[in-house]
Amino acid sequence: MPHDHSLDHDQDHTDLPSDLELRVKALESLLLEKGLVNPDTLNTIIDTYENRVGPRNGVHVVAKAWTDPKFKAALMNDPTAAVASLGYTGRQGEHLNVVENTAQVHNLVVCTLCSCYPWTVLGLPPVWYKSAPYRSRAVSEPRAVLQEFGTELDAGVCVRVWDSTSEMRYLVLPLRPQGTEHWSEQQLQQLVSRNSMIGVEPARSPEAVENTSS
Repeated sequence: MPHDHSLDHDQDHTDLPSDLELRVKALESLLLEKGLVNPDTLNTIIDTYENRVGPRNGVHVVAKAWTDPKFKAALMNDPTAAVASLGYTGRQGEHLNVVENTAQVHNLVVCTLCSCYPWTVLGLPPVWYKSAPYRSRAVSEPRAVLQEFGTELDAGVCVRVWDSTSEMRYLVLPLRPQGTEHWSEQQLQQLVSRNSMIGVEPARSPEAVENTSS
């Protein structure tokens, strides 16, 4: 795997598609060719799950946990039920477990066997999450993987790697950035990204958000 944030690229040019991916692509091409699927509709559905519905839901969950102690307690006790209380339910959202980052512990999520992933709160898994290099190296050398995303941790911080399965999917509750004590839930949502909920990156700093909006 290249060492210049390549894990965060949307394309992986070194690995051949899996047999399942090839079958899906072939079926998609056939449906489009036969006129059975509108390409614009298909693209809208993919964009919804990949960029809007899922990650937006997770962003809401995290920001609410940062600002609402009762919700956070419920989230840590029974994540699936707590997330459902916000209206986020559906396939791939069952059996959810939330792991919290602290000043002493950083959590990283991977699925070593395939690409199990909490679609309900994160949308579709990114290509790099499904790639063989990430699935193997996240376990064998997690700090190196984090560094490729630009995440530098102090030597004293413990890195815990969680392996998602069909029976258990993980969501990382990022460490709330300093200097946000008086921020509203809506403001805090700007600091949360899909990558921070997988654990490859921390939540954005207030300064990063201000620089982006300026």
